[in-house]
Amino acid sequence: MRETDEKHVQVERSISKRFRKEIWNPFVEAVKKYELIEDGDRIAVCISGGKDSMLLAKLMQMLQRFSEKPFELVYLVMDPGYNEANRKKIEDNAKTLNIPVTVFETEIFDIANSADRAPCYLCARMRRGALYSKAKELGCNKIALGHHLSDVIETTVMAMFYGSQLQGMMPKLHSKNFEGMELIRPLYCVNEDAIIAWKRYNGLEFLQCACRFTENVEKDDGTADSKRKEIKMLIKELRKTNPDIEKSIFNSIHSVCLDTFPGYKTKDETHSFLDTYHDKNADR
Repeated sequence: MRETDEKHVQVERSISKRFRKEIWNPFVEAVKKYELIEDGDRIAVCISGGKDSMLLAKLMQMLQRFSEKPFELVYLVMDPGYNEANRKKIEDNAKTLNIPVTVFETEIFDIANSADRAPCYLCARMRRGALYSKAKELGCNKIALGHHLSDVIETTVMAMFYGSQLQGMMPKLHSKNFEGMELIRPLYCVNEDAIIAWKRYNGLEFLQCACRFTENVEKDDGTADSKRKEIKMLIKELRKTNPDIEKSIFNSIHSVCLDTFPGYKTKDETHSFLDTYHDKNADR
């Protein structure tokens, strides 16, 4: 075998054997538990060049071989304006992992970086829209993103600490702007620590964000300077005295007791416990 062939075989073997419990099993669990893939799906696996999306692409490729449900995959790379080195790193990693990527170009970095306010927010929205649009153009009905269990947990805590609300991250969503399209998150049950361990075990190096503000290679801990990093460090500290802290937070968003909350929101409508409090049968 050629060196690149040997590498992607080694990577697949590490997923199915060395990291079966930490990566493969929770990946399959999420796909089944949340019904992320159906017969006949054509899914655009969105690859940013980071460790999460690259692992997702490899997992989806492996699943396609063994799944009883037939589905198609497109490995979609959007170039929002990467510099030459970062673009090459993505393409080289895809080749190493034997991922046949489809690349399309946009000018999102230029547009977002010229914005007066919230360039990162604007960039994220534009990237998501561009991915949906291209995926639909290619005949896909779903896009798969690389958000993992740690993202889910951190988002939940960040929303409470800084957003003044209890808000989670869903394993799948219907698109509001692209009819018939869905977003799925197959890494929903995979912890980021396992992804980092898998990356190091295989000697792989991926991009982090590669935008004009943060053009660098990913740090070993997968973090960037942000509120998310602050929450990540907090959870890491709490784990010293409560090893199951992440599991507890994750399980809590699956067991929300609305009857104990003074207020909640659903379908953009705000509700109060007073709406039914005076119903004589409400507490029975």
